[in-house]
Order: sequence, then C-alpha cells, then structure tokens
Amino acid sequence: MWKTIRDAFKIKEIRNGLLFTLFIIVIVRLGSQIPTPGINVALLQEYLNNNLGGQASGLLDSFTGGSFSQMTIFALSVTPYITSSIIIQLLQIAIPALEEMQRDGEDGRKKMTAITRIVSVALAIIESLGLTIGFGREGLLTKYDFLHVLVIVITLTAGSTFVMWLGERITDHGVGNGISIILLVNIVSRVPADMYNLYNMFVKGKNVVDMVFASVIILAVIVLTTILTVLLNDAERHIPVSYAQKVQGRRKVGGRQTFIPLKVNTGNVMPIIFASTLMSLPSIIVNLFKISVTSKIGNNILEGLNSNYWFRPSYNWAYIGLAIYMLLVVFFAYFYTSITFNPMELANNLKKSGGFIPGIRPGKPTEEYLNKVLNYIVVIGVVGLLLVALIPIFFNGRFSADVSFGGTSLIIIVGVIIETVKQIESKMIVRNYEGFLN
Repeated sequence: MWKTIRDAFKIKEIRNGLLFTLFIIVIVRLGSQIPTPGINVALLQEYLNNNLGGQASGLLDSFTGGSFSQMTIFALSVTPYITSSIIIQLLQIAIPALEEMQRDGEDGRKKMTAITRIVSVALAIIESLGLTIGFGREGLLTKYDFLHVLVIVITLTAGSTFVMWLGERITDHGVGNGISIILLVNIVSRVPADMYNLYNMFVKGKNVVDMVFASVIILAVIVLTTILTVLLNDAERHIPVSYAQKVQGRRKVGGRQTFIPLKVNTGNVMPIIFASTLMSLPSIIVNLFKISVTSKIGNNILEGLNSNYWFRPSYNWAYIGLAIYMLLVVFFAYFYTSITFNPMELANNLKKSGGFIPGIRPGKPTEEYLNKVLNYIVVIGVVGLLLVALIPIFFNGRFSADVSFGGTSLIIIVGVIIETVKQIESKMIVRNYEGFLN
C-alpha cells in the first residue's frame, strides 16, 4: 500500500488529486470545530451522556467525527447521504422504475445520484428539525422560539449538504470515493482521543509491570481485530465458470475459463448498522416522548437493549439483548444479501452468454447451486462480522474500555482504505497504458 502511495506522488495528475483530497479533508475537519449557534453545548453533552447512551449514538458520533456530541455545523455530516443511499437501494426492490434506471448506463446512474441528493437534503431537514425541537423541549437551546429553531435547522441542513458537495468534489477531482473518505476521516479523527482514554484508564499511574502488560494487551487486541477485519473484507469464494467454444466464420471463439467472485462478507457493515439502529429505537422513543418507565422489568429491558450493559458481570439478564442483537445481525445479513445479489439473474446471464459452472447444468440447477454456496458463505461472513463487532463491546462491558472506535468503524476504515488504494492503482495503470499508446 505504501509503495502505491509513494509511486502515486511521482505522477502529477494523481499527486494533484491526493493534495486536493487532503485540502477537502482539512475543510471538513475545520468545519467540525465550528459550533452551531443557539445550542448550549455543555447542557447538550450532559443530556446525551445521561439519556442517549448505547451503540447507535456512539456509532453516530463516530461517523460524524465527534461533531454530533459537540453539535457543530457539520453535526449531521454524511449520515443523511448514507441513509438516503440505503433507502434508494432498498426501494429498487419495490419500485421497478428505479431498478430499470440503475441499469440504464451512465444516464441512469446520474439520475439515481440526483434522486439520492434530493432525498439526502430532505432527510437532513427532517433530522435537524427533529433534533432542534427535541433539544428545545429539553431546554438545551439558548432561546426556544421560531427564529432560533429556523437558524439551527438551516445551519445543520446547509452543513450536511456542504459536506455532501465536498465528498462529490473528492470523487470528481480527487482520488474517488468522496463520501467514504470523509466518513473514514471522521472515524479516524476519534482514534487519538480513544487511545488517550485507554492510556488513562489502564496504563497511567500503574507500576511498570502492569503498564507493560496493559499496553501489550491493548496492542494485541487492536492488531488481532484489524487482521480479522482485513481477512473478512478480502475473503472471497471463487465459483469457476467455463464458456463453450463456438465457431464464428473461420475462427473459434470462447472456450475460456473465469470465475465469479462471491464476497464472504456480502452485507459488509450494513447488518451491524441496521441491527444497532433497531436495538436503540426503544430508548430513543422513551426519551423523545418522555415515557416514564417505573417498573423494574421495563428498566431491565431498556438496559438489556443497550450494548453498554452487555458482558457486564452484574447484568447477566443483559445477555438477552445480546442474543437479540446477534439474531438481528444474522437476519439482516441474509436480507441485505438477498437484495444485492440475485442468483436467478446471474444464472440466466450465464446461460445466455454460453457460460456454465463445471459439473452443474445451466438454468435452474445453476441457480440452486449459487443459492447453496451463498447461504454457506453468508454464515461464515456473519460469524466473522459478529466477532469483529463484539470484541470492542466485550472489553467495554468487562473492563469499561469505553471507546467510540469499535468493530463497525474498523470494518469501514479497512474497506475504504483498500478500495481507495485500488482506485489509485487503477489510475496508475490507465496512465501507463495511455503513455504506452502515445
């Protein structure tokens, strides 16, 4: 990877793209430090700590680079765009026109991008309005009236839209993957603070032996989780495909062999995000509508759904919430795979192009074989995904190692870095081909 980046800086076009990307990143981080006018940040942080704990709120703060807890002008960051992309992707199943548009080449993709932008702005308005009204009712605004609410909503919406526009500039003039790179930078910006917290909790003030032991354990957990994430991200099952040899005119065509790459972690990080969001909904509803939970059973249920209580020795009943979370991850892994990968369509395309899987007849048998393989690798992917996601939660519950840098963030970091390096390599290859042809 480092060799690729070093070689990229030797090429003017790619070097300019990298420097432009760095410039945009600086703007994003500077904007993440500017507070939104009209919000009492001190009271807000106290409120968030007392009422909105759990995996989803920590994930949101990680995705925004700490901007959400500070309620800066980039507090929403790219989250409305990500949510919009997911909604549009899911709607393609229910609305055939969207699915057809996605297949309609470059023009169709441009239309889909425009729709995603519009939905992103609408979501940013809805989210900022909901947050502002909620904060106003809790007394977290300097003044709760129409003008102040309007200013905050416009500020948060404009900030989110501006971040989306910056991400698209990186895609067009930088190294590509603009939204993903901004998300990556936001997550990584929290790592130094997390490392400092771990140092204060487990290393500072201890004797030499305990300091060395704690440092080795922390480093080993980070390295092990990173290695597992890289393996999970790169793991693929290759399905061999052969093409029958045909005679066209006086020459023979076909007869070649290739493969279908099936990713083991087909759902990527989406099952974790979906499951975390659902687990946090009851607590959000209780706090939003000020529902009073007086019974011990009700409190136990709410705490059991909060990942902060999982693996704590004194909260054995919280394992019920952990079991629900694992079942949700498994369900969403299969669900997301079913909407992003269509074995029937792939089997029909192979049949039309004269391709076949050795030992498997074309058509329905190929579809059944692909479904069987897909179900098998999804199980492996879910197990790996749960391991990566639960390792930080385990150490948080057992040792109170409360950090925002969790397994979900690590999966995103590894995926974005690998994809960005691949894009840089492809640009270098294209440039070399162009130089050779010239």
